[in-house]
Amino acid sequence: MTRREIREHVFIMLFQSEFHEAEELADQNRLYFDEYMTKASAQEQAYIEERFGHVRERLGETDSLLAGATSGWKLNRMGKVELTILRLAVYEMKSDEEIPEKVAINEAVELAKKFGGDASAGFVNGVLAKLAV
Repeated sequence: MTRREIREHVFIMLFQSEFHEAEELADQNRLYFDEYMTKASAQEQAYIEERFGHVRERLGETDSLLAGATSGWKLNRMGKVELTILRLAVYEMKSDEEIPEKVAINEAVELAKKFGGDASAGFVNGVLAKLAV
């Protein structure tokens, strides 16, 4: 499985977590794996779950960074797709030393093109550019 595929699965799991209570997430993740990742190895599934957990653990810190970079946009008013993409990208930019910042931004823009609306890619790129070092 490629890094892009892994990132996309983490994004989908993060997105669906917005609609479930925290105590339901383990069951929801298991259902997701059973339905959409039947060909993934146990090691790949464990890695995806680990990344999902790391992003969720840092939501407070990530949301604070995003709030500072999105003047005029309250996070609770932002589209769930864009917010989820931004959260994943900020995690990759600030907490994952294996992923260069430019790659994290580019991959976030690609996710926005695939899952977001017409203006999503530009919005995501603009926000992440403000957070880039």
